[in-house]
Amino acid sequence: MRLSLPVDDLSAYLAAQISTIFPDRHSISAGGVRDFVSAALERVEYCFLRINNKYFRDVNGAHFNHLHTDQYAMFLYFFSNTVHRRGGNSQLAGKAYALNKALHALDAFYEVELPDVFCFQHPVGTVLGRGHYGNFFFVYQRCSVGSNLDGVYPTIGQGVVMYGGSGIIGACSVGENCRLSVNSLLMDMDAPPASIVFGQSPNNNFKRTKRNVVADLFLRGPAT
Repeated sequence: MRLSLPVDDLSAYLAAQISTIFPDRHSISAGGVRDFVSAALERVEYCFLRINNKYFRDVNGAHFNHLHTDQYAMFLYFFSNTVHRRGGNSQLAGKAYALNKALHALDAFYEVELPDVFCFQHPVGTVLGRGHYGNFFFVYQRCSVGSNLDGVYPTIGQGVVMYGGSGIIGACSVGENCRLSVNSLLMDMDAPPASIVFGQSPNNNFKRTKRNVVADLFLRGPAT
């Protein structure tokens, strides 16, 4: 994968950002984050190779630009989640999560398990809670995934797009190949596969679609 900064420089860059924004007594060094950066970049490469977008990949492979804010937001999620998965310093995971929130107004907590393949498209104001996410998940700005008052979270199938301002809250099962239209809201309701979701719960409308999210926005690869 082509990188805008070598791994050592990216590690120093991230450590400097964290140390500047969170200047407490728990210092962060480039060496202290390098292994997590490398592991996160492996996940970034796997993901980017399956996104059908010239800014993420081309015929020569995946490319990561630390100044492309959507890409950097995805990297910071992968980094914080990787630290968490490996039982690393919870302060480091928390600071990377908070850095993502500060830089991109994106709330994707490090314990939330997003799928291996997803894409953020200018996700300012988006909150992704502890739902169950299928692969090929595409999310825009001001989107929300979260629980109802009983603490029940949604299940989101493979190949789902959340357009700006859409929400999936509570006991919802969103079928494969669904698109949530702008400002639509599902709350404690299911969406059938291959449908476009309109309106606000409990008055949603569902329109069948022949379009395919994976074919339109992603590229299938091995072992997906």
